[in-house]
Amino acid sequence: MISLRWPGAVALLLVTLVGVASFGWPFVVAPGTGLAHGQDAPWLFAALLGLLALVLLAEVSSGGLDPRTVAVLGVLAATGGALRVLSAGTAGLEPMFFLLVLAGRVLGRGTGFVLGALAVLTGAFLTGGVGPWLPFQMVSAGWVALGAALLPPATGRAERVMLAAYGLAAGLLYGAVMNLWFWPFMGASAPTGAGFVPGAEVTSNLGHYAAFYLATSLGWDVPRGLLTAALVLVAGRPVLATLRRAVRRAAFDAEVIFEDPDR
Repeated sequence: MISLRWPGAVALLLVTLVGVASFGWPFVVAPGTGLAHGQDAPWLFAALLGLLALVLLAEVSSGGLDPRTVAVLGVLAATGGALRVLSAGTAGLEPMFFLLVLAGRVLGRGTGFVLGALAVLTGAFLTGGVGPWLPFQMVSAGWVALGAALLPPATGRAERVMLAAYGLAAGLLYGAVMNLWFWPFMGASAPTGAGFVPGAEVTSNLGHYAAFYLATSLGWDVPRGLLTAALVLVAGRPVLATLRRAVRRAAFDAEVIFEDPDR
């Protein structure tokens, strides 16, 4: 796993705080604040790209990344985008999350988060799925890879079972988080008793959201989670071995030593 230096950790923390604020601000603002994500999404997209660049710059400047790392990151991001094209989220089946879980586990927190965001961005350009939802998808996918990197140490079958269980949970949580980009702004179009109420207690709105999630989103998120878990169990061993072999061969953490040929 590629270690995360403190500059990269600070940049990653900033990205996470921006993401949490972007999803959660409707729960804490005063009633009557009417700012839809269709208006603020371009600003969030620009801020997110800047912060992702900051994560990479912090890692490069501190010695955590080198050109080979960036090249591998680009290949994996393109692969993730291609996997998304296979289904484009049809019935919640998104094989891209299988790659995010395994690559996040191998690449580590900072690089894994950037991979998740770039994979979604690549997939959006390939499928034409660019819209106000895109920056929220990038943050959420980054969190999926980040969560895999934060799992406790394990090896062999135990690791794959742990990653499969995480993949199932991540498939559900991704949908639960992503709904928040539009749910507070549905107004009267939300199901009865499942809409956002401006100014209501946070616990009350969370209860409404739980009803909304069970009625509308769960049927899409369960297939995503099950597919991710199944792919991890079936193909996790060779994919993890391939990713780790690529990391070792690139010698991400190895210090380059120049020797005097005359000695």
